[in-house]
Amino acid sequence: MPDRTEHFDPVCPSQIAPIRVGDKWTALILTLLASGPMRFNDLRAAISPVTGKVLSVALRGLERDGFITRTEHRDPVRTVSYGITGLGRTLLPAIEMARAWAEEHLAAVLDAQDSYDAANRSTKTG
Repeated sequence: MPDRTEHFDPVCPSQIAPIRVGDKWTALILTLLASGPMRFNDLRAAISPVTGKVLSVALRGLERDGFITRTEHRDPVRTVSYGITGLGRTLLPAIEMARAWAEEHLAAVLDAQDSYDAANRSTKTG
C-alpha cells in the first residue's frame, strides 16, 4: 500500500498547482483577456456581478500565478490594463472543455440538484 503522507509533500505538483483555476472568476477573466488586453473597469463591466474588491483579488492572484500581466500606462492619465500570458493561454483549451462539458450536462446537473433539494426538503420538514 502506498504511503499516504507522500500526497501531502509540500513540493508535490498537486500542492503547488494553482487551485485558482477552478474558482468562480478565473475562466471568465482569462476568456475575456484571450481577445486582447482590457482595463479594470472594462473587465468589471463585462463580468457585471463581480465586485471591484473581488475582481482585484482575482486579478492579483492570476498575476501572481503567471496567468496574466498588469501593465501601467501613463499617457496622459494613469491607466492599468491586464493581458493574458502564454501560460494563461495554455488554460484556454481546458476552460473550453469545461464549458462544453457544462453545456452538455447542464440539464442532468440541474435535475440532480432538484432531486437532492426535494429529498432534503422533505426530510427537514417531516
